[in-house]
Order: sequence, then structure tokens, then C-alpha cells
Amino acid sequence: MTNPEQKEHAPINWTAVIMFAFTTLVTVTVVPWYGFTHGYETSAWVAFTALFFFTGMSITVGYHRLWSHNAFEAHPILRVWLALWGAAALENTILDWCSGHRNHHRYCDDVDKDPYAATRGFWFSHMGWMLREYPSSHSDFSNVKNLKTDPIVMWQYKYYAPIMLTMNIGVPVLLGLIFGDVWGMVLLAGFFRIVVSHHATFFINSIAHIWGAQPYTDENTARDNAFFALLTHGEGYHNYHHIFQTDYRNGIRWFHWDPTKWFIKACSWVGLTRNLRKVPDFKIRRAMVKMQFKRAQEKLAKAENSEKWTVLLEKEYEEFREMLNEWTELQAERLDETRKHLREKWAAAAIHTRFKELDYSLKMQSKRLQAIMAEARVA
Repeated sequence: MTNPEQKEHAPINWTAVIMFAFTTLVTVTVVPWYGFTHGYETSAWVAFTALFFFTGMSITVGYHRLWSHNAFEAHPILRVWLALWGAAALENTILDWCSGHRNHHRYCDDVDKDPYAATRGFWFSHMGWMLREYPSSHSDFSNVKNLKTDPIVMWQYKYYAPIMLTMNIGVPVLLGLIFGDVWGMVLLAGFFRIVVSHHATFFINSIAHIWGAQPYTDENTARDNAFFALLTHGEGYHNYHHIFQTDYRNGIRWFHWDPTKWFIKACSWVGLTRNLRKVPDFKIRRAMVKMQFKRAQEKLAKAENSEKWTVLLEKEYEEFREMLNEWTELQAERLDETRKHLREKWAAAAIHTRFKELDYSLKMQSKRLQAIMAEARVA
């Protein structure tokens, strides 16, 4: 295991330090000064909002759900758009970003292998991991071999510097010339937008691993945080994402704020995306009920008349196991039907109905566990 003291004295990443220092300094000094002395045109604020949306969504839709997790497939036109605005986000190339993110999922919370392990503290996971050349941040791209065959990914990788400069300087300057406010555009749609979008993304690595609920798993630090989903284009439902990372959704309920999911779905209606991957409802509910059992065991062990509650919980758990066994058997039958190309028969068969019944039974069991937890009093 690496010595923590050696890790703290890793070489400084001067490129990142200078970039963050320069953009932040301009944002906290020149941006407000120009606003007080000259004022910003409405067009500059509109451009800031639009470019913040374009760059943020290119990270969540493209870098994250498309390229890192293969949660859906996208038309080349959309992929080029995402590659361009992803470069404008100033968060490195698709190849570098995805390699680091896949390591994050594979080694989540491992202080030696997770590039931005939240177990090393808020500052480290937020942006400290980028300021020094830590061993955990190094990658040989062995985990992104599929992306190395993607011509759009490799085009962006090869020409990242000119693309990034064009998108971050050329676009704001062009907009400024069009609307007659070059400096306003450069400061708001350029510097201010970069800093805000940076920290919005960094919140996913830091806050979404520190504060929030864990309804699906507690095997890692990822949390669901509805408030920060508002700031991160839907990425705040992070506990769900870490257990079901290939789902194109992060917020799975209709009321969950997840514009990334909505954008991907809307694009499928016009042929820009396809093969959107979704986790079956039963699997999701299974994870939730499993966590409910774990928490119920912890609480009921301390409750008054704990023996009574233990017997009741064991009965519920036995029913849970029986449902899981039947679900596994049904899955095997379903796959067998698919292999025989009998999809129409599958859709109308009793096996499909039984899947629905199992899902409903699991939902009812979840409600019973909630009632047991509410009724039991801790001694």
C-alpha cells in the first residue's frame, strides 16, 4: 500500500494549477469589476446560460453516460457535438476523462486506486486530486480500448488543444462581435461559465459522495442528493448510478430532476440516440428492499421486544428469498424464449404476468418493512 505521506508530496500538476488559478482569479476579480463599471448585456447572460448548459450536458450526456458507461448509442452528428462542447468544458479529453472515471467505479473509495476517492476528504475528491500528479490519476488507457477505436474520440484526443481553444475563446469572441460586447461575452460566457461548470461537475465527485441518502447500496460512499441534482444536470442521484452504472438514467422517478435523461430520451425520438439501456424495475426494487432489510436488522436488534421483531423480519426475509429464486428461474425461461425468437409469445405469456406479480409483491414487502420499522420502538 502506498505511503500516504508520499502521496501528499506528489509532484505538482502545474498545468492544472495555473489553469484553475487563472480562471478563478479572473472570475472573482475582473468579472465583478467589469459588471460594476460597464455592466453586462442581456445577450452575455443568455450566452453564459446556453454555454453552461451545452458544456455541462456534453459532460453528463457524452463523457459520462455515453462514452464512460455505454448507456446508449448516439448518431455521429450528436457525438461530434458532444465532443466539441465537452472540450469547451475544459475537463480534458474524452479518453482521459473516461479512463479516470472507469477507474473511479472499479476502485471506488480505494485511496490508492480511485482517482478522486471521497475517503480522502472533501477537498481531495472535489479538486485536490487534479492539483498533484498522484499515481491514482495515471492511466495507460488499458480500460478504454473500445474508445480508442472510436474515430470521433480519437479525433478530439489528437486535436484537443485547438478544439478547446476555439470553443473557449473563439466562440465567446465571435458572439461578442455579433452582439457588440466582446469583453462581456469573454468574461461571462468564457471565464465565469468555465469556473461555474467546473465546480458543478466537481460536486458529483465530492458532495455526492459525502452528503445524501443511500437507498440502494452502502458498499461505497455514493449518495443520492436531490438538491445537487439540480446543479449537476441530474447527476446527483449518485447512489443509484454507482450500483446501476449502465442505466442511461440517474433519476429514475418521474419527479427526479434529470435533464440528461430527458435529453437522451428526446434524442431517441428523432433518431439521434438508440438502444437506451434501463435496469429492470425488479432489480431496482430488489436493491432497495435488500437495504431495507439491512437497516431493519440494525434497528430491530435494539428495539423493545426484539425477539418478536426478529421472528417477523425472518419471515419477511424468507419470502424475499423465495421471490428472488423465482425471479431467477423466470429470467432463465425468458432468455430461453428469446433464443427461440418467440418474443411475441413471451409478451403474451403467463411468465410475463408473473414477472409483474413478483414486482408488485416486492413493492408490498417494501411497504411492510417500512411499517415494521415505524412501529418498532428502540429501547
